[in-house]
Amino acid sequence: MTGTAGKALTEAISTFLFVFSIIGAVNSKSPLTPLAIGLALTVLIYASGHISGGHLNPAVSFGALIRGAIGVTDFVAYIVAQFIGGALAALVSFVVWPHAEKATEIKVGPAFLVEALFTLVLVWVVLNVATSKDTDNNSFYGLAIGGTVFVGAVSVGGVSGGGFNPAVALGLSISGQFAWSNLWLYVVAPLVGAAIAALLFRVLSSNDKKAAA
Repeated sequence: MTGTAGKALTEAISTFLFVFSIIGAVNSKSPLTPLAIGLALTVLIYASGHISGGHLNPAVSFGALIRGAIGVTDFVAYIVAQFIGGALAALVSFVVWPHAEKATEIKVGPAFLVEALFTLVLVWVVLNVATSKDTDNNSFYGLAIGGTVFVGAVSVGGVSGGGFNPAVALGLSISGQFAWSNLWLYVVAPLVGAAIAALLFRVLSSNDKKAAA
């Protein structure tokens, strides 16, 4: 399977595996949970990057769209696939783990700030290590992106729950880790951060134009 359909299927499978891994790591209650999440993203990006770019995140796809790395058709297919993958992962997780007894408690203002800020950092890193012509064919892009999520989870996970990804937020809302009433925050804040990151990339790397694939 090639073209947009193949890319979208890759995004759905990879996002499914990522969200399922997150739910498992959270349920393990291990102090290594943030590391497990960062490494899960790392390996899945390496597995899928050559096919779809390894976004696994609607905010990353939104940033890539603004940057000019993907077109509108791929963007729409990606985000649909990512949300489906995240939702299915949460539903399948109930075979192994129960619905969370209590959702993460957050304060909207600080949570919105850190979700936007760390998604900005995440998308900024993605655009610079995975789409810039100056870092073409590098071997560290997956580690850089996964490492960013690890840092974010450790730094501000206690403030917002460490979503940085609307598809992950949907999955964690279904599984009970996030409250449905806060889902808007986990969608809007990452998109705001992604848009700012993409605009900064365009301004600071104006010589690095890339036509949409």
